[in-house]
Amino acid sequence: MKINKFIAVFLTTYFTAQAVFPQAAVSAYINEAQSEEKSSGMLNNAQLAMSRADYLVTPGDIYSLAYAAGSNAIQYTISVDTTYKVRVSNLGILDVKGKTFLQFKQQVELLVTKNYPMSGVQFVLVTPASFKVMIKGEVKSTTEKGAWALTRLSNILNEDTLTAYSSTRDVLITSADGQKNKYDLFKSVRLGDQSQDPYLRPGDKIEINRCTKKVKVTGAVERPGTYELFDGENLQALITLYGNGLAPLADTSRIELYRKLDDAEKTADAGKKIYLKSADVENDYPLINYDTVFIASYSELMPIIFIEGAVKGVQTEAAASTDSVANTSKLTLTFNNGEDYAFFLRKHKHIFMPESDLKKAYVLRDGESFPMNIEPMLYDATYYSNVQIDPNDTLIIPFKQYFVTVSGAVAKPGRYPYIPDRTYDYYVGLAGGFLKEKNSGNRVTITNIAGKKLSKADFITPETNIEAKSNSFLYHFNLIAPVLTTLLSIVTTSILVYNQVK
Repeated sequence: MKINKFIAVFLTTYFTAQAVFPQAAVSAYINEAQSEEKSSGMLNNAQLAMSRADYLVTPGDIYSLAYAAGSNAIQYTISVDTTYKVRVSNLGILDVKGKTFLQFKQQVELLVTKNYPMSGVQFVLVTPASFKVMIKGEVKSTTEKGAWALTRLSNILNEDTLTAYSSTRDVLITSADGQKNKYDLFKSVRLGDQSQDPYLRPGDKIEINRCTKKVKVTGAVERPGTYELFDGENLQALITLYGNGLAPLADTSRIELYRKLDDAEKTADAGKKIYLKSADVENDYPLINYDTVFIASYSELMPIIFIEGAVKGVQTEAAASTDSVANTSKLTLTFNNGEDYAFFLRKHKHIFMPESDLKKAYVLRDGESFPMNIEPMLYDATYYSNVQIDPNDTLIIPFKQYFVTVSGAVAKPGRYPYIPDRTYDYYVGLAGGFLKEKNSGNRVTITNIAGKKLSKADFITPETNIEAKSNSFLYHFNLIAPVLTTLLSIVTTSILVYNQVK
């Protein structure tokens, strides 16, 4: 009897504990809150914020607290205002200014556990705060943009905001408490210094200053581009720091500086091209706003060969939109003096296409041409060629041209260029369509080059024959109608003559 009573008390206590333990209630509460947040797109932000150790508690954040107080399940919503003073149930008030979510969570858990040991406390961020920041200065227009606590400075500066004169290396942010800090986004992008690309906070005012020296470098440097230089930074810094150094074949004896005419800074050299050498790099030649520096490469001094025809090149948008596969390209490639065609073409095997007719290639040289079968050069490892490339040779690669024959009851029977992935009706259309007086029901016989019959749904292959059947009854009747009419006339006349004579 005592054992049964003990079991009954145990089971009652167990199920009561299960009822008041907050886990299920918290899960239901969180699921309900999350389902509501999905529609506003904030759920992912909440998950991201809780996964980041650097997420700062922000005015407007909404948190959920759940725990067990004895036999009661407590659910409590906590919102943060601009005072950063947060009341945690009836247990106390916390100052969370400057605290991360994890620090806030630890404070709450410690406070609840101190008052209610074994309470199963759970604390989550339900809705991260969103706020506006002002952007002014050298921008298209002063504006306010939306942000949240994990929005960085670079996330809201884009082409819609900045002008051609905006500086991203001298950005001033004034916080809500009046503290001013300057930031250099170049250091963040190039050097990975995230301290120069800060998270934005409520009340921030961003001021974009005007750049004073923006210079472009092209040619034989590792990182060509347009860069904003500080005062005192000139040619040497442009090449070594911003351009990340010279490319392997850079020719510093041929540096060209184009100085743009600028009303704000007119100089004697404005609008001129200035030729510099390696000594000018060492002496840190002074640069001004809008200068453009070009560094030549030794590769430009190497002899060149032109390859034209059925090769892979830059395809224009207009050519890409056409049905024709015969899209001619022209390549300009460099080679070493004394290099033969076989060795050179093996290096550039990737430029050829299935449509390239390698056996019928030919070379134009000094106004004359001579044939060159380049197929063995590309695919026969034992092939030897002693034909050397001359500077300015033009190698012509013809296209392999395939055709499809359309015959029978069509307007214009003939052979038409093959286009991949087309069915019979495309080629019948090229032939002017069916002759309705001859063809009934668009009936065709399609035979490929191997003699196999194809269906109307099959894609046509090269050298296929499409025969439009002349199966119209009226067409065949019209062919014999004149003969029948003549015969009937003869018979009728004969009968009439016979009757008259009789």
